[in-house]
Amino acid sequence: MPKIKTNNIELYYEIHGAGKPLVLISGLGYPSWQWHKMGPLLAEKFQVITFDNRGVGQSDKPAGPYTAEMLAQDTVGLLDALKIDKAIIAGHSMGGFIAQAIALDFPQRVEKLILCSTNFGGPNHVPVTPEAMKVLTDVTSDALTRFKNGLAVSTAPGWSEKNPDMIAEWIQWRVANPIEPVHYQAQMAIGLGLMPEAAAFENKLPRLNVPTLILFGAHDKVVPPANADLLSKKIAGSTVLIFPDAGHFFPIEIAEAASYAITDFAA
Repeated sequence: MPKIKTNNIELYYEIHGAGKPLVLISGLGYPSWQWHKMGPLLAEKFQVITFDNRGVGQSDKPAGPYTAEMLAQDTVGLLDALKIDKAIIAGHSMGGFIAQAIALDFPQRVEKLILCSTNFGGPNHVPVTPEAMKVLTDVTSDALTRFKNGLAVSTAPGWSEKNPDMIAEWIQWRVANPIEPVHYQAQMAIGLGLMPEAAAFENKLPRLNVPTLILFGAHDKVVPPANADLLSKKIAGSTVLIFPDAGHFFPIEIAEAASYAITDFAA
């Protein structure tokens, strides 16, 4: 299993395909499995690099709290070890925080930037909807029920019912790959650390000078798609694409359409 030493930890990574390097950065609580639907499709056109962020999967899990800048350094260290000078950087949700930090702190390493279902932090972003917040903060139900309810609120209406096999696979994967609460909280600190206005990316993004694609699901209740317009206004020349039939987890819900959008932008 390939691992590299970076930023005083070991990161597990995988590389598939050939072409321009494309780094896919996962969201809160997810290792590279999050990209298992899109990865093979993108590998037809790109050298796809996926990895487990610190705190999840097969990578090291040091004590938190973590920051976006810390995980940006992890990711750039992976590029260094792979001798990749410049890559297309794509991040989903929490991974979008990391992608923004890479673009701001290491602009010379980013060929193109893809921000998926994310925001710039601070007091001016559009927060999680009350409906999703109620489900995601439920502590009264058993763990399996909470996870099922979380999937339902994080995907487009009716998607769970229409895709029972995928939901069963998803649940089976999570049962086999649980995340310890302490590590989840360590990653959760990344978003919480961006809440103060001074720490947010909002007023830093205008200095970016990199082609940027902003992707959202129209039914995203976790990171509402109104954040796409806010991001676009801060990043000159950026492009916004809203998928009409997807929610927060569009990399799994509509993997083919999302892969096509990224290929069209980045190839």
